[in-house]
Amino acid sequence: MSDLTGRVALVTGATGHLGQAMSLALAEAGAHVIVNARRATRCTALVDQLKARGLSAETAAFDVTDAEAVASFIARRGRETPLHILVNNAAQGRGGTMETATDTDYSDAYEIAVLAAQRLVRGLLPALRRARRQDGDAAIINIASMYGVVSPDLRNYDTAEGSNPPFYGAAKAGLIQLTRYCACQFGPEGIRCNAITPGPFPHPAAQRELPAMVDNLVTRVPMGRIGSASEIGGPVVFLASPAASFVTGAVIPVDGGWTAW
Repeated sequence: MSDLTGRVALVTGATGHLGQAMSLALAEAGAHVIVNARRATRCTALVDQLKARGLSAETAAFDVTDAEAVASFIARRGRETPLHILVNNAAQGRGGTMETATDTDYSDAYEIAVLAAQRLVRGLLPALRRARRQDGDAAIINIASMYGVVSPDLRNYDTAEGSNPPFYGAAKAGLIQLTRYCACQFGPEGIRCNAITPGPFPHPAAQRELPAMVDNLVTRVPMGRIGSASEIGGPVVFLASPAASFVTGAVIPVDGGWTAW
């Protein structure tokens, strides 16, 4: 049911902490993965790693916030070349608070979380439609955040400026609502759209450098631990596959129970 053999997936922000895990999981399930990030060298490195495992992947280095770059990618690929899976995962990370965040912080966060996702869905819609007609399924997966649902507790962080910023959470909340619109508008065509809200998956560098913060995060998780990047792969593959053929408009938390409180 979760076999993705013959399917093509585009993963944006693929070279990041969770993006790599998603790309690997999709490729291991049989998909051909188009690896996207801004830096070509990082894309190539990940593609080489996947190919070294005998998996199928290619590089697509472009900035998802650059409308011309997105249009160029789609033109090179072919507007109606089938695309079965679109994972909108691109993000940017920096801290901030309500007091210190700038207007640009908010506009940048919205650009990469909401506008970039909308731009890709709109531009790749012919490719998703072709995949649906040809193989019976097409799926859009938006990677939001638990902080698009709840607010961070500043006591979990070493400093307020090092906490998850309000512009990030606001943008991810927007992505969740975009997911619902997308599901309702394209559901009649059989194109599914769902969101995942990852919880505490601190980068390995943060785990090494900020152990006290990680310990604080653990106290907030009902499962009593932080997530391992590999644990994001299963939900992504499920939503991408025919196993989720009647699942659309869903917002699935992968957070160890963080938002169950």
